[in-house]
Amino acid sequence: MTKAIILMMDSFGVGGAKDAAAFDDEGANTFLHIAENYPHFSVPNLQALGLQEAGVIASGKKAPLENGKILLSLPAKYGCMEEISAGKDTISGHWEMAGVPVKKDFGHFKLDYPSFPQELVERICQRAGLSGILGNKAASGTVIIQELGEEHIKTLKPIFYTSADSNLQIAAHEEIFGLERLYKLCEIAFEEVKPYNIGRVIARPFVGNKAGEFVRTKNRHDYALTPFAPTILDKAKEKGLSVTAVGKIRDIYAGSGITRAVKGSGLKELWDVTLAEIKEMGDKDGIVFTNFVDFDMEWGHRRNVNGYAEGLMYFDSRLPEIADVLDDDDIVFITADHGCDPTYKGTDHTRECVPVIMFGKKVKAENIGRRQTYADIAATIAEKFDLQPFDFGRSFL
Repeated sequence: MTKAIILMMDSFGVGGAKDAAAFDDEGANTFLHIAENYPHFSVPNLQALGLQEAGVIASGKKAPLENGKILLSLPAKYGCMEEISAGKDTISGHWEMAGVPVKKDFGHFKLDYPSFPQELVERICQRAGLSGILGNKAASGTVIIQELGEEHIKTLKPIFYTSADSNLQIAAHEEIFGLERLYKLCEIAFEEVKPYNIGRVIARPFVGNKAGEFVRTKNRHDYALTPFAPTILDKAKEKGLSVTAVGKIRDIYAGSGITRAVKGSGLKELWDVTLAEIKEMGDKDGIVFTNFVDFDMEWGHRRNVNGYAEGLMYFDSRLPEIADVLDDDDIVFITADHGCDPTYKGTDHTRECVPVIMFGKKVKAENIGRRQTYADIAATIAEKFDLQPFDFGRSFL
């Protein structure tokens, strides 16, 4: 039995992207700036696996870390990866690490009001039987539901907003508007945004009774484009391997290549579910792929250095548990899909290299340097499982 486990720390960049200036992100470095701005920052297990050295490879700068007790003692390969996809969004980062770089960027809506073309809004409203929408601008999802949640409850007009990612997000009250009605609305919207080459329509259900009390639920659902070529997930599934998606992974790949999907919300639950799914695989060969979204959604976009740092320390504290569920031939990857430096200007993702760490009981410890594409992860897994190679990527197995 052999497993490849991907722990995807959403937005945890390590700086040093050669094309950062082209994205107006020169100097962004999520890891370094968190370490510099949070007193007594300590991630001893990640440090032992080579994270600090990966940051130096990427940016030439060593993140200041306090020493702590190391509880995970497994050999690791470490380095950083450059992104060759045209954008710095969630989908392009995930698809590239799965072997399918996005060489032509997705479409984007305007970040100023009104974000969405009037004809698009009218078509969606007509098909969905809506009298209108609220929002129609770029916004933080947690902020806009406090701003417009009460009006939404009174009018039942859904809240439309976007971000610098290629998306249209729709927030609605899970109980009063209805979850299934929200999903149906997003299905309609996803059909209507296709001419605009938009990557995702995201359903953002929330609950609560008044401003200040509204909270989003775990029933988020992404309607995403299907990867335009077979990913490592597709190739694994085709060979009969188990492919378990934890968190929002299923939605990011539009279900393609997935044999089992499990929801989770928050770092603790996502860790609990990941460990349980690794155990559940038993004697099956396959992949477990988890997206730890809080780093991006809760702390990166909100420019919350303290929350991000404490999340990283919690993530580090759970790493030793994974050693107890690994078989001899298993490999574990720690990586990210882009940056989101909480000290940088604005609230957008930041173009950065990302760390790549691979560890396991039989892994040979090695500095694997600066990798030329995220697709090296797919190439490595393909070699591990003897799958058909990709056009992009080079294995570091």
